[in-house]
Amino acid sequence: MIPAARVAAAIEVLADVEARRRPAADALKDWGLARRFAGSGDRAAIASLVYDALRRKASSAWMMGEASPRAEILGALKQLRGLSEAEIAALFTGEGHAPAPLTDVERERLGVCDLTGAPAHVQGDYPEWLAPAFAESFGDAAIAEGRALANRAPVDLRVNMLKTDRDRALAALAHLMPVPTPFSPIGLRVAIRGDGRGPALSAEPAYVKGLVEVQDEGSQLAALLTGAKPGMQALDFCAGAGGKTLALAGMMANQGQIYASDTDGRRLAPIFGRLERSGARNVQVRAPRGAQDVLADLAGRCDLVLIDAPCSGSGAWRRSPDAKWRMRPGALEQRIKDQIESLENAARFVKPGGRLVYVTCSLLKAENEDRVAAFLERQADFLPIEAAHWARACGLEALAGHASKLGAGIRLSPLRTATDGFYVAALTRTA
Repeated sequence: MIPAARVAAAIEVLADVEARRRPAADALKDWGLARRFAGSGDRAAIASLVYDALRRKASSAWMMGEASPRAEILGALKQLRGLSEAEIAALFTGEGHAPAPLTDVERERLGVCDLTGAPAHVQGDYPEWLAPAFAESFGDAAIAEGRALANRAPVDLRVNMLKTDRDRALAALAHLMPVPTPFSPIGLRVAIRGDGRGPALSAEPAYVKGLVEVQDEGSQLAALLTGAKPGMQALDFCAGAGGKTLALAGMMANQGQIYASDTDGRRLAPIFGRLERSGARNVQVRAPRGAQDVLADLAGRCDLVLIDAPCSGSGAWRRSPDAKWRMRPGALEQRIKDQIESLENAARFVKPGGRLVYVTCSLLKAENEDRVAAFLERQADFLPIEAAHWARACGLEALAGHASKLGAGIRLSPLRTATDGFYVAALTRTA
């Protein structure tokens, strides 16, 4: 497919996403299945265009003077791809499979690219209904944080310390030109290309052999901030696909025991293959079994309980830009209820002197500092660990300056740490 045809296809996919209010991945899959002539390179290029358009959906609509898939693509080509008016016009010729030619108004707006007077949620490219929450969480930095969340994310890898070290992993992946992550001592970062596409890691021997795992540096840091040590009894209460479970196994050098559990057994399904590839031998998966309490024997026994809580996912919008536009207030309210329940249920497994570590990939105060504060009010036998001190104790001196100013815990964000957005709070049980 020629570049202009890919642009036209991206507009078509965006129209399907908006008309049926469905995930972009589903619309892209259906588009590809219906058009077998499109090769893998075409599909990847179209997906990259679609996600770029969704990143800057609000600001592009303002800039172009209309909210439409065509306007979103035009804005993305200008804002994220850096194309000139002439370069964009060359893709919009109306010839063959190309989109219709630019109108005079479109040319004028592309030449100006003006967001003057736009409200904060438009400049920051986040949903209007979340504007109060962004203002509460970020204050004057709300727009800048939103813009950072609307940028592309690099490809971050966690080095599996059970099989190798960072220097050897760097050498094994040298052809991808990775660099060490600035905060995580076990991370590598691979830049994405100008078209927004990353490397095909599934074909890399270092990945296939389990030397590295795909994991954003923020997620790596959340795991490191648990302070897991060899010999501990640890519970990953919301393990999901096992990313942080694997990180804990590396930190504990296969010594001690990690219990990986989740209320939804389907989310646990990928963990088995990942455990085998990683070489982790100290992980016991506890999948749900109807009404049976599969964790009953762990009550009051764990040195560490990690809650990677269900949340809005606002911190991961760089990687899932369509999620922010599909999110609704009711969903946020449900996530908060889930977080309250997770904290209450997980607390019973922490032994006296043990730690409860609460993590979200959200940047909203309502899901983070507010939840910890409310939990501490209900649970007199838990106390927060001072964030800067805890970062230093975990060997992450550079994170001491990222202690939250809104309450307990540490905040990471694309703007401040060039990671996905994460919140981490460590609590200790006193009795």
